[in-house]
Amino acid sequence: MPFAEVEDHVELFYEERGTGTPVIFIHGVWMSSKFFHKQLSAPSKSYRTITLDLRGHGQSSMVHHGHTIAQYARDVHAFIQKLDLKNVVLAGWSMGAFVIWDYLQQFGEDHVKGTVIVDELASDFKWPDFPIGAFDLPALTQFMRDIQSNRRAVLEGFVPLMFKEELSEDDFSWMMDEVTKMPESIASAVLFDQSIVDYRGFLSKIKKPTLLCFGREEKLIPVAAGEHLRENISDSRLEIFEQSCHCPFLEESEKFNKVVEQFIQSLND
Repeated sequence: MPFAEVEDHVELFYEERGTGTPVIFIHGVWMSSKFFHKQLSAPSKSYRTITLDLRGHGQSSMVHHGHTIAQYARDVHAFIQKLDLKNVVLAGWSMGAFVIWDYLQQFGEDHVKGTVIVDELASDFKWPDFPIGAFDLPALTQFMRDIQSNRRAVLEGFVPLMFKEELSEDDFSWMMDEVTKMPESIASAVLFDQSIVDYRGFLSKIKKPTLLCFGREEKLIPVAAGEHLRENISDSRLEIFEQSCHCPFLEESEKFNKVVEQFIQSLND
């Protein structure tokens, strides 16, 4: 199995398929690269699909430090350098979008060809001037306490909310296995950091083309979040997946893969 060593001797697990423009898929909080298995199993002829597990997630090093969005972004930068990747497209789902925006804040756009943002807000926090946020302080506090005291029950309720249709027993089983791999201490630490970061003020500075992929079903993230991003990222377009909720790359994988491929081709024109 391939691993790339980044900061502090942390090893990131990754897989890749295909050739061409490298596209790095970055998963959400508590999740893993396994959620992108439909992108790996149907490799594009136009781009090189790369999936990786962030530190503490999936099969990567289960270290107890560095669980901030800023550090995850530094890990992605080190990963890109390690593999000597050029002109990459960064595709971030949920928390993965925050990792991309923090990467751009820290390292700029010089080696980035474009970005794909999947079903995320500019901030998950419900700030006084941002009512579409997912959490206010009492809700976040309770969520963190529940992760510490009764994580499995919480996630058994949360995971189905990511999908429009009911999950099969097999899919629910492997997803629960993935989201409970890390210790609760890591799970609550990264939940806090990813819930309070705020990239609203940074969006206007993004100049590279951006594809926004949002599910029509609003169990977790409203379509208004995608519209807000489209209004504030200058070179962006919004694609709505009518039969999806939070995971269009799984729920409508064929359409998702086609839309991403068309986006990559437009960057090469």
